[in-house]
This record gives sequence, structure tokens and C-alpha cells, in this order.
Amino acid sequence: MSFEQCLSITSLMAGFNKTWFFAGGWAIDLFIGKETREHKDIEFAVFRKDQLYLKDYLKEWEFKKVIKGEFHTWENEFLELPIHEIHASNMLNGDKIEILLNETKENDWIFRRDLRISYPLNSVWSITKTGIPYLNPEIVLLYKSKNTREKDHQDFITIMDYLDNEKKKWLRKALELHDPEHKWLQFLF
Repeated sequence: MSFEQCLSITSLMAGFNKTWFFAGGWAIDLFIGKETREHKDIEFAVFRKDQLYLKDYLKEWEFKKVIKGEFHTWENEFLELPIHEIHASNMLNGDKIEILLNETKENDWIFRRDLRISYPLNSVWSITKTGIPYLNPEIVLLYKSKNTREKDHQDFITIMDYLDNEKKKWLRKALELHDPEHKWLQFLF
């Protein structure tokens, strides 16, 4: 299967010398190695601490920050929580991307919805054989566990058989901490 959109963004980001990786449903598909469903949007993540580098890197793009579901122009201020979603439009060709800010603390990635949940920073993402970086699936699923939509549940079911015991164990512990009643827990044993 082709990952044309992902390859296009990977090419766009080739000169960005900070960590970034695809998130959401695309990350699930990149992990599996094939497109499992249609994707309406494309999003990637950077660490919050690198947001201004990204804005500087994508000079010809216009940025909007999302506050309580509404778009606002992002000037050059450093965005703090709860703001974590940015939409960018390329002024030259109309391309659009969604960028998600991820939290870090020292050598750990931190789950912004529950600061008790962390992951070693150097294990948060992986790279496909073709050089496309993506957020590891157990973390993607943790994000998708909030207000689980049908496509999120589908992603969970699709990827379950691909997850090794370590990934399942981490996700189970994270869900037990964050959402002990979550319906996915029955599948994570």
C-alpha cells in the first residue's frame, strides 16, 4: 500500500532537525505497514519544547492554534497546556496539516491528560523501513481511548494482534490508571 501523503510530509520535514512523528490513525497504519482504512486528515506530533522551531521551519505556512474547539491565529507566543492542537495551511499550495504538541519532562514523554502516565522518550516513536517516523501504537491508542469513536475502536481491533506483550501491558497499565472502566481493558490481558 502507498503512503503518499505521509511520504510527502516526510519529504517536507526532511530538514527539520528536531523529533517529529505521525500520530493518529496514520501511525497505526504505518506500524502495521498498510493502509487499513480511509483517513480524513493527517496529523503529526512534535514535542512542545520544539514548537517554535517548527513554526520557524515552516515559514510559508499560516498557523492557527485551537482553543476550546475554536481556531485563533498563533502569533509567536510559546503555547502552553491546555493548548495542544495547531492547524497549518501552506500559503503557496493550500496543503493542510494538523500538528499535535506532546509533553516531555527530562527523559520521558508525559501523557497530557494524566501526568502520572509516562514513557521513556527514546521509545515513543519508531521509523518505517522507508524512513517515515510514527508514534508507537500503544500511545496512539491511549490518546484514542478518550471519547472512543467507531474508527478508534476499529483501529484498536485492527492492531491488537500486532502488539507484543510489552505494548499491551503498558497500555493496560495506562488505561487502568487513567480510565479503569474502559471497554478495551477486557481485551488487554
